[in-house]
Amino acid sequence: QVQLVESGGGSVQSGGSLGLSCAASGYTYNFYCIGWFRQAPGKEREGVAAIDSDGSTRYADSVKGRFTISQDSAKNTLYLQMNSLKPEDTAMYYCAAGFLGEGGSWSRVADFGYWGQGTQVTVSS
Repeated sequence: QVQLVESGGGSVQSGGSLGLSCAASGYTYNFYCIGWFRQAPGKEREGVAAIDSDGSTRYADSVKGRFTISQDSAKNTLYLQMNSLKPEDTAMYYCAAGFLGEGGSWSRVADFGYWGQGTQVTVSS
């Protein structure tokens, strides 16, 4: 059974930084794409960043150059370092893992079968 537990959310002013962590258990990193999604009130959940099973990283255009995704396989932990935060980054952030078969997409919610409970990030102007 895959379990994902996020931590590290909070409130910060515009331009500030926050780091998120996702502790994973019950699966092997090498077989899964693991990443971060976010969902703001009234909006659809969207992909933020992900690490493919081959180690390559993916980012949404809106966060490129500001967010960095990384993982520590020894600790089974995924990270998201968020810098230069903007009010539009305010959302619930979710860690997710999925086995992306042919045609799968790192940013498609339906391709991820395992989700954490989410952690809130609030950026004030």
